[in-house]
Amino acid sequence: MESGPAIFAGAAFGLFGAALLLWTGARLRLRAPVAYGVSPVASAILATIFGAVSLFLGIWCLDLA
Repeated sequence: MESGPAIFAGAAFGLFGAALLLWTGARLRLRAPVAYGVSPVASAILATIFGAVSLFLGIWCLDLA
């Protein structure tokens, strides 16, 4: 019964991480700000880190299921 929540968490983390990485890449390619009111370099780096960590957690959760 524990595989159901792990599959849900893995899917949620994976989709969020992939979407954040795609969105950040699209914003950087268009040379648009990733976040307003923040350093462009810092916001791009933090968004990429959080997207990659979320994607990794999603893969890790799905691997355990």
